[in-house]
Amino acid sequence: MNRREFIATAAVASTGPILLGTTKKAEEKKPVIGVEGHKYECVHNWGELPGEFEWQTTHNVALDGAGNVYITHQGLKNKKGMDTVFVFDPKGKYIRSFGKDWHEGGHGVEIRKEGSEEFIYFSNTWTGTKKLVKTNLKGETVWEKGRPECPEYAPRPDAKDATKTVTPAYNPTNICWLPDGGFNVGDGYGSNYMLNYDKDGKLVKVFGGSGNGKGKLQTPHGQWVDDRVKDKPVLVVCDRANARLSRFQLDGTPIDATESGKVVLFPAHAKTRGDVLLVPDLHARVSLFDKENKPIVHLGDDAEWRKKVLDGFKVRSQPKEWLPGKFVHPHDAAFDKDGNIFVVEWVSTGRITLLKKVG
Repeated sequence: MNRREFIATAAVASTGPILLGTTKKAEEKKPVIGVEGHKYECVHNWGELPGEFEWQTTHNVALDGAGNVYITHQGLKNKKGMDTVFVFDPKGKYIRSFGKDWHEGGHGVEIRKEGSEEFIYFSNTWTGTKKLVKTNLKGETVWEKGRPECPEYAPRPDAKDATKTVTPAYNPTNICWLPDGGFNVGDGYGSNYMLNYDKDGKLVKVFGGSGNGKGKLQTPHGQWVDDRVKDKPVLVVCDRANARLSRFQLDGTPIDATESGKVVLFPAHAKTRGDVLLVPDLHARVSLFDKENKPIVHLGDDAEWRKKVLDGFKVRSQPKEWLPGKFVHPHDAAFDKDGNIFVVEWVSTGRITLLKKVG
């Protein structure tokens, strides 16, 4: 099942303990959403993209130690010269861009400091053979990785025709860091496995795989190591097409999962800051969870708006229909050092929102 089929067949749910709209003052240009302790001013269309560029389906976001913001977008066939990664300073001024080789494949991006230097880990999801790329902050390649060499991804007999073989799909979507210096990759648009690599980039183990039972996944689109409980880190996987968050021990042993469609709707990625877990949800909201994994607030949540957004997914290409204080399809989000949140949406003309913390 491809990405659009996943999205089209996912259940449209609107449950959740907290329903938020925007402030009702018609004259307010920057609405405030949230609850006490987690209130944010919405600064939509953040970032000054130079005139020679245009967004083509924005995807993910990461920040470096200086607070610079890195945004990926997918790109289209008719824009072959378009860079894939755009870099802005903390105030939204364009600094540089790179990544022509990843055109049409721009997806996951994370930044990690290793020793005295920071590096980008990039998921080139749909194009070429080098699906994982590590670069420095200027976009200069350190290494590239193709298909995993392991039994899970080896050619196998076709179940419908024993005279033929099939090759399992591999289209990784996001990366997260492990406490031992390694990293974890989610094959969200491929074969639904999680892949654990050590600090040297060697594949250690593979777990998960397609299904909806315990420990199985359907579009593991994003993941993060949740270390909010001291000495008990767990891997939280955004099991998107199963409409749940699935938790694993770091060795891949399944722990539990939320009830499908009840806590999250279509989770895209996850990050933590302090005691808060941040989950951008492709079904028109951004969720914050406390240390006990109970919802603090579903930012922008509006059942009627969600119905419009999910009605054929037409709104994603109609920016004139987008409402202040509402989201269309949050695809990734990240905290800055001050607790502000950058939200990047899966919309064809691109949309970045700065949620500026005000209370």
